[in-house]
Amino acid sequence: MSDSGSRDDPGELGNEVHLRSILDTVQDAMVVIDERGAIISFSAAGERMFGYAEADLIGENVSTLMPSPDRERHDDYMRNYRRTGVRKMIGIGRITTARRRDGSTFPIELTVGEANPGGRRIFTGFIRDLTERQQTEQRVHNLQDELAHVSRVTAMGTLATAIAHELNQPLTAIANYVETASELLADPAPERIAIVREALDECAAQAVRAGQIVRRLRDFISRGETERQVVSLSRLVNEASALAIMSVGSRSLEFDVKIGVSELVLVDRVQIQQVLLNLIRNAVEAMEESRFKRLEISSRKADRGMIEVIVADSGAGLTPEVLGSLFQPFRSTKTVGMGVGLSISQTIIEAHEGRIWADKSKLGGAAFHFTLPDAGSEELGGEDPAG
Repeated sequence: MSDSGSRDDPGELGNEVHLRSILDTVQDAMVVIDERGAIISFSAAGERMFGYAEADLIGENVSTLMPSPDRERHDDYMRNYRRTGVRKMIGIGRITTARRRDGSTFPIELTVGEANPGGRRIFTGFIRDLTERQQTEQRVHNLQDELAHVSRVTAMGTLATAIAHELNQPLTAIANYVETASELLADPAPERIAIVREALDECAAQAVRAGQIVRRLRDFISRGETERQVVSLSRLVNEASALAIMSVGSRSLEFDVKIGVSELVLVDRVQIQQVLLNLIRNAVEAMEESRFKRLEISSRKADRGMIEVIVADSGAGLTPEVLGSLFQPFRSTKTVGMGVGLSISQTIIEAHEGRIWADKSKLGGAAFHFTLPDAGSEELGGEDPAG
């Protein structure tokens, strides 16, 4: 006669094997003890975690897995719980430490549950090794420190590169004027002296401009107040165009400016000229290999009291891949260059409450758009340029 409730029941044995296989794959350790603290089950994860075999621990007090002073206090805790029924850890869980077979300790997260199968009280503890978590957190902290350091170095490098990038225009102009003056002084005829004076005056003006660029970049990066004023958009574009074309040469370029003489913007003049210089210079260089070279700068009214400026060229245009990362620092479509000009331009435009973007030009190349506060807009209070 068979005993369906015996340990030899195939169904019960199958369930037990299935449960054991599940527990053996869980990374958290599991230890089961009786009400006296004696270990009656120890999972495979526990063997890996503590360095004990289950056979070594069966019947041993669970305090074997604890460092002092928890080891000495554990039996008292069990007695107090049996006497009072007050739970201090069961069903709550806590962060504590455990002790491996070799005597080393490590941080754990311990969760304890209680059950009464067949009237027999047992306690099951689930143990999670926090060593890897601590190491991960430490790696994250170290990475954050490294990233903060890299960010500081990158910011300093970007500033240095930006200054070199933007100072190139006035310094090149100064060098050209000085060279011209030197050649004229080789034959100091009276009629040439006036031209030399004019060249030196231009050198002085460009030197002042270089100083303004340095000061504006310094104030801008330190989040200082920009010196905004109402200025003529047409004048801004014409001055920036002259400087840009002078630096790269005309190269048979058709150049058209469609800016209304009455259009006024509220901007930091030097910063916006730097944006225009970048865009015009990039456009001219983009048409280097084009047979038809045409550059158009135009403007139109935009929403929310803004004026939109468009710099369009007839170059090769921009691929979708390039458009996606166009304004990221150190991304450049040129063979020479650091790729910070457009990133700096974006930062300047956004500091003026505007935005900058690029798309396909009707001329066949690329068109860069950016918006600036319209000083004549009612939303800005209708600034009076004469005021």
